Amino acid sequence: AQPDPAELAAAAAAAAAPATPVKTEAAKPVSPPEKSSVPQPAPSVSPPKPAPAPKKPASPVVAVQSPGREEKRVPMSRMRQRIAERLKGAQNTAAMLTTFNECDMGALMAMRSELNPAFQERHGVKMGFVSAFMLASAMAMKKVPEVNAFIEGNEIVYKSHVDISVAVATPTGLMVPVVRDCERKSWPELEKELAHLAVKARNNQIALEDMAGGTFTISNGGVYGSMMGTPILNPPQSSILGMHGITKRAVVKNDQVVIRPMMYLALTYDHRLIDGREAVTFLCHIRDYIEDPRLMLLDL
Repeated sequence: AQPDPAELAAAAAAAAAPATPVKTEAAKPVSPPEKSSVPQPAPSVSPPKPAPAPKKPASPVVAVQSPGREEKRVPMSRMRQRIAERLKGAQNTAAMLTTFNECDMGALMAMRSELNPAFQERHGVKMGFVSAFMLASAMAMKKVPEVNAFIEGNEIVYKSHVDISVAVATPTGLMVPVVRDCERKSWPELEKELAHLAVKARNNQIALEDMAGGTFTISNGGVYGSMMGTPILNPPQSSILGMHGITKRAVVKNDQVVIRPMMYLALTYDHRLIDGREAVTFLCHIRDYIEDPRLMLLDL
């Protein structure tokens, strides 16, 4: 069927008519909810958590010692504490230096072997080596007096007397009793005083006054088999002589290699006071006296 012209005209008119605008309303802000007049319960507070219990300190670990490996602790004696204090004090104060030399003991040993019986019969003591070195040291100090001096404050104190401290072993440790006025004593007199001090040492009778006032020290490590060592100063002294063991060694004598009984000598000295020249010269004088004891007996 054909469309009705009237309907077509009405539809066309409707399409040509302007569209009617649609009114839109802006969104209203949302108001907060009204507070309720009913009281609210307070928030519950949880109780504080208990602090953690302190941890127990760990037990100290004790080393398990196997049999034969136990240790023993003993307090230091007053004497050992004093020795440690003095030696460390010397190390911290003095400018210590050691010079060495070697000495042919053949002539002195031959003289002792030949004359010891008569010496012992006459003087009641055996002829030893330490007394010979004491005499040699006292005579050498006449030529090098700096070795017998010491520093006190800003002054150098020169002693006219030679008081030699001699290291001896005692039941309570090493001690250094003093033989006084060695520059005035003969070889037999020095040996008698050494024998007297040895008896006192064995009986543990060395007193403090026996060890006071030395100006020089002699230590003989040779009795224990020492070959060489550097002795430490005995403050306030400025020098110490170290004797060592006698061993047969090949040395050159008169352009020939021969076997001789030799000893190393060590002189530790305070370089603040004693120069190397004086130290070496002093030690060479001792060597010369020991290698030819006649020089000591004739005061040459």
